[in-house]
Amino acid sequence: MRLAGRFAEVGTMAPEFALVKSDLSTLSLADLKGKRVILNIFPSLDTQVCAASVRKFNTLAAALGDTVVVAVSKDLPFAHTRFCTVEGIENVIPASDFRNEGFGQRYGVLMEDGPLKGLLARAVVVLDPTGRVVYAELVPEITQEPDYEKALAAAKR
Repeated sequence: MRLAGRFAEVGTMAPEFALVKSDLSTLSLADLKGKRVILNIFPSLDTQVCAASVRKFNTLAAALGDTVVVAVSKDLPFAHTRFCTVEGIENVIPASDFRNEGFGQRYGVLMEDGPLKGLLARAVVVLDPTGRVVYAELVPEITQEPDYEKALAAAKR
């Protein structure tokens, strides 16, 4: 499948974004400045692999100091709230790209064709406290989970 935009590159500054949190407020990259950030990007919480990645990062994030995990998809904030409540997700910030729709293109993860056209590809992007990309993984197969260990190692540097 083709993706719109250019995927985040290690060493570059992360593009700004405006995502919608579960309470319908805006989450921007500027809001996270000074913290390490793991962007867990995926198509939809309503798929097995996507749900598994949020659960796994929720568990792993509990042990990380000064690191924020943001789960980014096109799911509506109401779906994020439902999922996080049912699953007991407390260490991840769910954020939706449904309103502004610029995230997918700026991060190079917006699927342009195929059955999931319009959704976000599965990827993990780790940012240092200044907003610089220190790790970027675009998962080659949509049904594959990301490399959690490499993402965590990058977040700990």
